[in-house]
Amino acid sequence: MGSVKRLIDVAVAAAALVVGAPVMAATAALVYADVGRPLVFRQDRVGRGGRVFELLKFRTMKAAVDRHGKPLPDAERLTRLGRFLRASSLDELPQLINVLRGDMSLVGPRPLLVEYLPRYSPEQARRHDVKPGITGLAQVAGRNALSWPQKFELDVYYVDHQSLALDLKILARTVVAVVGRTGISAAGDATMPVFQGER
Repeated sequence: MGSVKRLIDVAVAAAALVVGAPVMAATAALVYADVGRPLVFRQDRVGRGGRVFELLKFRTMKAAVDRHGKPLPDAERLTRLGRFLRASSLDELPQLINVLRGDMSLVGPRPLLVEYLPRYSPEQARRHDVKPGITGLAQVAGRNALSWPQKFELDVYYVDHQSLALDLKILARTVVAVVGRTGISAAGDATMPVFQGER
């Protein structure tokens, strides 16, 4: 499945970048007007086999800090446009470049922060047995409305049951989830609370 999936990833990502170029250009212009440069947010995330790569997203937050120079909470830095970009998943469009680079796949567990690596249980760490994805089983099952244990359980399920048929089903459900704008944030949080590990 690996080589076939890679061919599909490259073909779809390349086509999406070409077809979606006007949308990306318009989004970039809006981001520039909203928060200025840089337009793209870059952050180290963990990929297959625990390899670290640079994730790309359109910026959705202001670079605001407190008097000690510490970034303000996400809820205070997230702009109105940023909320819209996240709700519509337009902020994720630059990750098509990550797919072309081979860092990510269209479908797979979402890539998470490097600081989470030592906090996973051995079972949860199995999510890194496959490439991370722009969308995944956890995203179509509730996105950030799910708890961390629920997300990881779905991630590992995907690892054990991955197939082209499952990928197509997830992609179809992704369209429904994006249109419905469900599960954008966890209760009481702008996005998702920090994963603290097993308790």
